[in-house]
Parts: sequence; structure tokens; C-alpha cells
Amino acid sequence: MGILDGKRILVTGVLTDHSIAFHVARLAQAEGATVVLSSFGRAMSLTTRIAGRLPSPAPVVELDVTDPEHLAALEGRIREHVDGLDGVLHSIGFAPETALGGNFLHTEWPDVATALHVSAFSLKSLTMACLPLMTGEGRTSSVVGLDFDATVAWPKYDWMGVAKAAFESTARYLARDLGPQGVRVNLVAAGPLKTIAAKSIPGFDEFETVWATRAPIGWDLADPEPAARGCVALLSDWFPRTTGEIVHVDGGVHAIGA
Repeated sequence: MGILDGKRILVTGVLTDHSIAFHVARLAQAEGATVVLSSFGRAMSLTTRIAGRLPSPAPVVELDVTDPEHLAALEGRIREHVDGLDGVLHSIGFAPETALGGNFLHTEWPDVATALHVSAFSLKSLTMACLPLMTGEGRTSSVVGLDFDATVAWPKYDWMGVAKAAFESTARYLARDLGPQGVRVNLVAAGPLKTIAAKSIPGFDEFETVWATRAPIGWDLADPEPAARGCVALLSDWFPRTTGEIVHVDGGVHAIGA
């Protein structure tokens, strides 16, 4: 029996089999969960293909978290595959190029707004769209979001760093308001990984240098499984009274000064 035995989990953000989201889906299935994936637009074909690499092929539902019609339709689309949800993984983030790479002082509001909408407000949007599937008398459920430590200013991360700070605050307020309904909301702040998202960040190699010198137990930029294991643990019932928390899975860098 696995720690997610019988649970139904929605996993967003699976684009390649190198992503944390893919490994969350893989490990969740290995731990007994039924997994549903979401994607949208041109990425749908990528996600559908990658879904075939899971231990058990997973259905893919369409969801653009910035589209109110998609959010309104999500419950029905998920019910075509499962009759409810016990957990949701939020693995969604985006900032326009002008909001990254050292352009912080010159980024215009429309691009900042895009970064905040997709990368922070979407945690609230996704959670509320899934809420009818996760709640009911005597039920508990878990929302887990993928984070990158926003307590400091990182080189070149710029407005995505601001969006992550908003993301962390959003998680705390969701934890406050949804706790009475049995919904836990937590984040996993992972160290940097060589993913598609990372490749879109100018100067990503500077993160590599930091983790190579400051992670006391080491950090492998090519291994998403430690972060995925943290997510799966939080999706399980092994943290029944933990909410509003940020669990760092980063080799310990967050705790070490320069």
C-alpha cells in the first residue's frame, strides 16, 4: 500500500519527463494514486505524449488558468475521469522576457501583470476551480505548489521573484481561508533544475554556481526526484496538520549564508 493509495490527484505543468511535475505524477501513481494531467494550447500535444511515459497513461484535460471559461469548465472535465480530487499540484509559472534578465527597473506593468496573473493569482484560481471536487463532510485534501525561495533577490530573476513572493503569500491566505473546509495548502521551494522553465531564465548559470558552493548536502541540477518526493509527501495524509508551510527541498542552501 502506498502513501497515496486510492487518492485522485490533478497534476498541472507536465511538459517533459525532466520536470518536477512529471515525477510527481510518476511517483503519485507508484504510491497508489489515480492521476489526471492538465495542459492547454500547443502544449496539449506535448503533455499527451509525455503522459504515455508514466507507469499508467494518464488522461489530459484542457486548462488555461488565465481563462475564466476554462476554470469554470474544469470541474466537469475532471469528472469525466474521476469523481473527485484529493490533491492538486500547481506547477505553473510564466513571465515575459522583458520581466527577466536584469530588466527589473524598466519592465512595464502589462508584462508584470502577466507574470503575477500566471505565476501567483493562478494558485487561487486553480484551487477555487477544484474546490467543489476536494471538499465535503469529513473530507480532507491537499494543494501543493512549486516555489522558488522568494525571501531574497536573485540575479536576473526580477519580476518572477516578485511573483513568487506573491505566490507564497497567496498560499498562506488560501491556507487561512480553506483550512476550515479541510483543505491544506503548502509549497515546496525547490532548488534550481535544468528544465524548460529554467532555460527561459537569462543567467541561469549563476544559480548553478550558488548551489554548487552553498548546498551543504549537495544538489543535483539534473535530478527532479527529491523535489517531487517532497510534493508527494505533502499530497499524502502524512502531514495532516501542516498548512501554510514552505518546505525547502534545495540541498539546504536557504539556511546557509554567503
